[in-house]
Amino acid sequence: MKTLMPYLDLAGRCREALDFYRGGFGGEVDVLMTCADAGQQAAPGHERDAIHAEFHSEAVRFMASDGMPGQRAAAGDGVQLCIDLTDRAEQARIFAALAEGGEVTEPLHDAFWGARFGMLTDRYGFRWMFNCDRA
Repeated sequence: MKTLMPYLDLAGRCREALDFYRGGFGGEVDVLMTCADAGQQAAPGHERDAIHAEFHSEAVRFMASDGMPGQRAAAGDGVQLCIDLTDRAEQARIFAALAEGGEVTEPLHDAFWGARFGMLTDRYGFRWMFNCDRA
């Protein structure tokens, strides 16, 4: 099974933006994880940055983060497409197909949150994230 999920890089303003979207759409923030929560090393002053958040309201769903310190997206330029999968073989096949002519920025690997994960930029310049929960 595949699900497409927009992933917003909110350039250090994740909490503020989530409150804004909650006011507009209603809904809830299901997950808000910081570097400190995840036990991940963070640049000084960025320990409480959101490394992952999930928002839902009726049919509106997206994931978000503060982005990486020093690599902040320009306003409106921070959208990635995240594919959630349930089959590792399918994940590997799609990842390889979209990587052709593009650039792998993070190879598929077992990530600290319990999923197999990887990232790439396809030949058209779109950034993709691949997440497959370990079952």
